[in-house]
Order: sequence, then C-alpha cells, then structure tokens
Amino acid sequence: MQIYLPIAEMSVNVFLLLGMGGGVGFLSGLFGVGGGFLMTPLLIFIGVPPAVAVGTEANQIVASSVSGVLAHWGRGNVDFKMGFVLLLGGFVGSTLGVLLFSFLREVGQIDLVISLSYVVFLGIIGALMFSEGVRTMRRRKSAPTQRRKLHQHTWIHGLPLKMRFRRSKLYISALMPLSIGFLVGVLSAIMGVGGGFIMVPAMIYLLGMPTSVVIGTSLFQIIFVTANVTFLQAYANQTVDVVLALLLLTGAVIGAQFGARAGARLQGEELRVLLALMVLAVCAKLFYDLLITPGDLYSLGITR
Repeated sequence: MQIYLPIAEMSVNVFLLLGMGGGVGFLSGLFGVGGGFLMTPLLIFIGVPPAVAVGTEANQIVASSVSGVLAHWGRGNVDFKMGFVLLLGGFVGSTLGVLLFSFLREVGQIDLVISLSYVVFLGIIGALMFSEGVRTMRRRKSAPTQRRKLHQHTWIHGLPLKMRFRRSKLYISALMPLSIGFLVGVLSAIMGVGGGFIMVPAMIYLLGMPTSVVIGTSLFQIIFVTANVTFLQAYANQTVDVVLALLLLTGAVIGAQFGARAGARLQGEELRVLLALMVLAVCAKLFYDLLITPGDLYSLGITR
C-alpha cells in the first residue's frame, strides 16, 4: 500500500516505512542507542531527500526520547543542572547548525555534506566501538586486570567558570559541558541525530560523570535540542514530513519493546561489537554511494 509523503514529494510503501521504524526501534532497544544515526541513512537509501530525512528524523527523536527521560527521572538518574548547561550549548549549536544547513542547501551542497558527515562520524564511532568491544572480550578470557580509575584529572579540570553538579558528584568548569552541548547541537541540525552516540562517551570519559546518570541526562538535553532543530527546520527549510515521522515512530515504539527483551540475553561487549559492525556497514554503503557515478548526472532543483 503506497502513501504519498507531502514534504518528501514521493510515494512510499507504508509497510516498508513501518518495517524500517520497527527494525531501527528493535536495534534501539537491543543496543540502548537512539537510532537516529541509522534511520537517517536508511531513509536516504530508499530515496528520501537527505534534507527531509534529517529534518524528519529530528522530529521522531523528540518523541522517542521523552519516554526514556521519564523512566530515568523516576529512578533519580537525571542531573538537571548538568542537563541545563548542556542544553544552553545545545541551543546555540543547533540554531547555528540550522543556519549552516540553510546556507548549504541554498548553494546545493547539503546532500554531499550530510553524506560526508555520516561517513566520517560513523566510521570513527564504529571503529572505536568495535576495537573496544573486542578488547573487552579478550580481557574476559584472560586473567582479570587491576581496576583503573574512571577518569583522571587533566588540564580540562583546571578551566575557569567552575560549577558544582551535586547529582553527578562533580566540581568542574562549565565550559566543557557547554562545548559538548554545542557540538551535539550542530550535529543534530546537520545530521538529524540526537547525538547520544557522541555525548554519552564524552560525558563519561571527559566530564567523568557516573554512568548511572549519563543516559538520563543526555536524553533530557536531546529532547529540547532536537525540538529546537525540528521547529527551526520546519520554519526555515520546510523539511519536516510529519506523515513520514508518524509512520516511523509507530514502528519504532513496537520494535523497541522486542529489542529490549532480546538485549537482555546478550552480554554488553557482544552488543557493542554487533552494533559496531552494523554502523561500519552503513558507513561503507554511504561511502560507496559517494564514489559511484550517479544515474542522473544533472538534476533540476527548486528553491522554496
């Protein structure tokens, strides 16, 4: 059954979109990631314009992140003070990111920039996750090693504008979470992702936050930053397709429930290796598409 997507200006099979949403939702529940960095490339693969894929996926992330924050809030695992500092940087970064998105779209380079951004970031993140997962699996087979500290004091902890974050048990400069929030905000606007695949490791290894409060705090920031991106993309670029977002979200909600159950049967390092292989596969497909000669060497663009 075909359905017309008014903003993407194309017809797509409803069951294909529901299946994609369910598949990425399953993977989100299985691996504990948002899935935006997988869904956006998949939408591009089926022919959705990259600009629409980015704007629409940001809209879906808002809805999927709310339920996660409520669950972590109930357990007391959200550092709201840290979240607001990250949010301040995220608002600035996402606003500037949408402006950059609009400029690149006007000059006709946004599709290339989106694809290159995914190739670079997915390649780096996938390689790091794969190597870390393999090392962890090897350590489990060998003799146990001495436990190391989660983080060490470096020049980062000597930066000015220090603040005390009681829930995270930290006393650090506000410049670091502001910078992390800014970077994730820019990525949310350009790539249509929540940025959790970058923010979570940064919060753990750079800021030194306890792992128990990292995910809930990250989701809290992601909600408002992606909401800002969605609003600005819809207003400035008209790239948010609500019909597409609703279909994907419906499938994702169902798939996440099954993924969460399946994830309980696998060990953490095995999940990371499987996710890394999948991320690298998507990266390789995008890189291949950049290298091959397109079917249409010339196309006509309409400026809205």
